[in-house]
Amino acid sequence: QVVFALNQTLLQQERLRAGSVQIPYTTEDLIKHYNCGDLSSIIFNHDTSQVPNFINGTLPAHEHITVQETDSYFRQELIYKRNERMGRRVKDLLEEHPEKSFFFAFGAGHFMGNNTVIDVLRREGYEVEHTPAGQAI
Repeated sequence: QVVFALNQTLLQQERLRAGSVQIPYTTEDLIKHYNCGDLSSIIFNHDTSQVPNFINGTLPAHEHITVQETDSYFRQELIYKRNERMGRRVKDLLEEHPEKSFFFAFGAGHFMGNNTVIDVLRREGYEVEHTPAGQAI
């Protein structure tokens, strides 16, 4: 699955460089949505693929299945489990040192879709609020 995903990613990058496909959003779009706390937007929706979108008319049927299986594997292993570990680490630090203040910073990937670090902390009973860009903490 990993080799398949790597090969497909490289093929997509070649298509991007050749100009035959375009990314549906820009880096500026990502920054805007992240700063606005709009992580449920189309860019960060629960269906966001962890593997580039290879499902098109050019793939044989058996490769469509491989894409779906690979995406499911990456989502579970690289996103959900990672967010669980990070959420537990935050919880453990807060519980081990209740007298201290903490500032945690995470990349946007930790807030994408379902089963985010925030979801983990909320399940543990913590109240988590978004602080918009420019707002004093």
